[in-house]
Parts: sequence; C-alpha cells; structure tokens
Amino acid sequence: MDAANIVDVISDFVSLRKTGTSYKGLCPFHDDRTPSFSVSPVKGVYKCFSCGAAGNVVKFIMEHEQVTYPEALKWLANKYHIEVHERELSTEEKQQESERESMFLVNEWAAKYFADILHHDVDGMAIGMQYFRSRGFRDDIIRKFQLGFCLSGRHAFADAALKAGYKKEFLVKTGLCFERENGELIDRFNGRVMFPWVGVSGKVTAFGGRLLDSRTKGVTQKYVNSPDSVIYHKERELYGIFQAKKAIAKNDLVYMVEGYTDVVSMHQCGIENVVANSGTALSVHQIRMLHRFTSNIVLLYDGDAAGQHAALRGTDMLLSEGMNVKVLLLPDGKDPDEFARSHSAEDFRKYIEDNQTDFIVFKINLLLRGVTDPIKRSEAVSSIVQSISVIKDPILRDTYVRECANRTGVSERTLMEQMNRNIHTNREQLAREHQQQAATAQPQQPLRPAMPLQQASRVEQMLMQAVVRDGEKVIIRDAKDETTGQMFNLTVAQYIAYDLSLDHLVFSNPLYSQILKEAVEHSGTEGFKAEEYFTHHADMEIASLAVKLSVDRFQLSESLQVKETEMTLRDQVVRLAMDFRLDYVEHHLKELSAKMAQTKGADEAMGLMGEIKKMQAVRNVLARKLGNDVLI
Repeated sequence: MDAANIVDVISDFVSLRKTGTSYKGLCPFHDDRTPSFSVSPVKGVYKCFSCGAAGNVVKFIMEHEQVTYPEALKWLANKYHIEVHERELSTEEKQQESERESMFLVNEWAAKYFADILHHDVDGMAIGMQYFRSRGFRDDIIRKFQLGFCLSGRHAFADAALKAGYKKEFLVKTGLCFERENGELIDRFNGRVMFPWVGVSGKVTAFGGRLLDSRTKGVTQKYVNSPDSVIYHKERELYGIFQAKKAIAKNDLVYMVEGYTDVVSMHQCGIENVVANSGTALSVHQIRMLHRFTSNIVLLYDGDAAGQHAALRGTDMLLSEGMNVKVLLLPDGKDPDEFARSHSAEDFRKYIEDNQTDFIVFKINLLLRGVTDPIKRSEAVSSIVQSISVIKDPILRDTYVRECANRTGVSERTLMEQMNRNIHTNREQLAREHQQQAATAQPQQPLRPAMPLQQASRVEQMLMQAVVRDGEKVIIRDAKDETTGQMFNLTVAQYIAYDLSLDHLVFSNPLYSQILKEAVEHSGTEGFKAEEYFTHHADMEIASLAVKLSVDRFQLSESLQVKETEMTLRDQVVRLAMDFRLDYVEHHLKELSAKMAQTKGADEAMGLMGEIKKMQAVRNVLARKLGNDVLI
C-alpha cells in the first residue's frame, strides 16, 4: 500500500490529466462521456462524481480487474517488484483457487514456453524464428510482444504442460488444447508461430497462432485464435493495447489496424500508439477501452476493397461513442505492415498527417464515386446521413450536414429533416433496448445488509464525515472526570461516541457504527490518522464509504478556504451531534403520530399523547440550543 502510487496505477488503465492537486479522466466503471473520474495522489483515493465509484488503489484493481483482495495485492506487488511470501497451501485450499487465476497462470506459463521454444529449441529457431526474420522483426520487438513458436506434433505442448504440473481442465478451458472423446489432449496451435494477447493490465488472456507460409496454400484460415473463455472475450480485447496504452495517452491518438504483424511492424518502425481488432468489427467494449486513453482514432487499412469495407465497419459505433474518426487507406495495395517496413516513423507519421481523411468525407467519396443511378445515390446519401445522426455533438452534426450538402448537391434542409428523423428513431430503439435489459436483468444481492450512503440522513452523513476526516483530532482538552477526578482529552470520534451513548443512540448504517467504533479504539494510537486509516482500510466496503465521505465534489482554492481551528471543529461537531438528536426526535415524533392515527383505545391514546408531549419538549430544548425557532 505504501509503495503503490495511485496515479501511476490508474494511469495504466485510464488517461489522466492534472487539474490542480488532483487528476481527472473518463471513468472506467460506466459509460463516461465527460471526465467525472477524480484521483487524489495526496489522499491516495479515487472517486467518480457521476456513478459514485470510489476507493483506494487496491479497490480499483479489484473492481477493474474483477479479482479478489489477495489477488489485487499480488498484482500491486508484481508491479512494484515486491516479493510476496506465501505459506504452502493445503490440498483443500489449492482446490479452491479461483478458476480465473488458474487460467491466467496457465497462459503465462504457455507464453514463456512458446517464447523459450522459439529462442532455444532447434525447430523453434529453424522454423519459427526464420519466419519472424523473414518479416524483418528484430529480437527486441520479438521479446516485447512475447512472440513464440508451438512445436509440430499433436501432443508436444500438452505433454510439457502436464509434466510441469498444469491440469488438463485448464489446458482445455484456456483453449490451448482440446480434448477428444477418448480423453486425448491435442495441441490447438501445433506448428504455428504464436502471438500472445496481453490485456490492458498485462496478463496474457489468449493466443493467436499463424500457419507458416509453406502450409498456407489453399488454406482459408491462416490464423487460429483462442476460443472465448472466462478470461478472454474477443469483442472486449484489442491486440497490442498493453504495449500501446502509454503512447496512446501521450499522443492523444490511436491508430487502428487489422492484423498482428501490422501492430508489431509499426512498433518496430517507432510508432507505438497502435492496436489491432484482428479482423473483426469493433465492439462498444473495445471503443470504450480506447476512449479511456483518447478520443481520437485513425483507421489504417490497405486500399483494396477489403480495406475499404473494414474502414466502414463499426464506424457509426465509433462516432456514437464520441470518437473523432479519420481514415487512411494506404497506396498500392500495401498494408500497414509493409508500409512500416519501408518507411521511418517520421515519414510514416507525415504520410498519415498529409493523407488522412475525415470519416464522413471518406464515406461520401467512397459511396458516391462514379454513382449515377438515382436510387443507389439516394441509398448512399441515406447511409451517410445515418452516420451523421449518431454523433452526439449537435454543432459537429450540423457541420457535417453542411459538408454533405455541398458535396452531394442535396439540399441542407432535406438532409437535416432526414437526420432528425434518424435521431428520433435511434432514441426510440435505444429506449426499447434499455427496457428489454431492465426486464431481463437479475437483481444483484448486496454484499451485506447495510443502508446505502444516500439513504442515511444528511446530518448523519456529516457527523460521519467528521469522524472519517478528523476523528483523531482533540476537541475537548483537560476535562475532569467527576468520579475519579482525573483529567482527560476527547477526540472527535471519542466525543461523538460518548455523546450518542448518553441517550443510547446509534447510526442507521451499520458501517457507520463500525467506523466510529474503530476510530475510538485507535484514538490513543500514536500516528493514527482517521482519513488515511479508513480510506485504505482492508474492508473494501469501509474503504469505499470512507472515500465517498472524505472527497468533496467541489474544492475551494487555498485562498478561499476557511482555516479550521480546534475551536471551530469543536463547535461544528457539537452542533452536528445536537442536529443528529433533533433528527432522531423528529423521526420518533412522526412514528408516534402515525401510531396515534391508528389507535382506537382511549388508554393507549392517552399514553401516546404523553409521550408525544415529552418528545416535543425535548425537541424544543434542542431547537433553542441550535438557535432555531421553538417548534409547536
């Protein structure tokens, strides 16, 4: 926890921009279109002011990577090169190891195995390395992408994995092998050069294997990819994202290509902000992953019909997700791999800058080139307007409509009317989809029965904020115990606990009570800081709640902040404690009034009337102390 820099960790997943003393970016936990995700390096916490996600660095890894608390700690230990000493697990504990973690371990071992074969095995060097050399790949690039080779033969990899102690179950679940009816394991990638898929967090999620050139004649499927699994969903991954994410954030731009070798060659050329979707249509998950790092994307494909088709796929989705899309089709039928091998990074970037085309302009030129048939022309214009319709920015939409009118000869008014109809249709479709999702969604069970933060009273929240932010600070000094005569001090947490105990009052939220209890227990501990203790608490529910209570939505500059003193803090806490009592009394009065309205017996009614008068008297005393009008 001490070694982990929260900005450093979160920057591996989200592009952050410094604003004052904090950092901001797009929240990775919901569909965030404007930066609402704030990270405080001073406090070591994050909070999204839109969806409410909050916590410390461990909570972030747990939520983002969907791992357990110990797994998140191991992730951080690995990042900061801290050795984790673990005791030997029992047989039962080993069986309870998470399936995800076991699959990641198998993939990690497999990647190292394939790389070792490539660099040290006779066949690996003669066949696999020869292929990579023929593509012009340097050793440093081969190691950067963990490229490897799977030996020919049906069982070579499976035998090695079983011998190393890995279970058949996970060799099959990861897709590295498949099992025949007789129980025989067959290597999925035998005789292929290997391209590991490394997720945004640095874990190997899957593999792609390519047949060597001598075996591809007459074969329609040169590449074989790992099947979908618990840890790999092709529509959620992008090849090269781990190696590219820092360059994407730095350049505020990502290049999208189709294939593995396109990515590898561009890195070798010196262009690192590049990823591949491996020949499939882009998904919302992939686009949102990229959007965490940049809003700008250039689609780089070869100029043949297949490249043109690839440039059109998924672009409406890119536009609807707020991405700024440009397209570049490379000349002479060259793909990015070939182009990168014959150009320097500087020349490649200059060529892209000089020749890239705004997507809408590209689509107009592509669909209307040489088209004279009125019906086909009308269909092409309708397709272009549909793309404009999905753009969220109204100013950008109008600009594109004007551009489309100038280039097609169709009146701007006609295009605008069609666009508005499309927008209305799109909204209705989206509403229907949301209704269907809501109807089929399964209710989530809470981790523990606790009242959410927003259901607690405002006064209760403010009282707990005082505990989290200033629980260790002394506000009562040199008080005298009337029984023993001893002098004592009271911290914020101790005063609140003592004051509430006088009338046996408790918080409505059990987590609040737990936080207050721990704050009191640690009040005498040297160096105890409540905010740091609770925002980095081992219980992630307490840590998340503490972050929400400790982080302000808006922060005044230092020159405008009121300087807090022991006296002002004491006055604030004392008043909040009285406000909490008043809240409790008023709530109790409402309950008594409701009972009174339902009672039928005279004796019971008289008893309730007496209790109501007592509560009203207490309420009036509290109101006077708080400087409010006496309530009737």
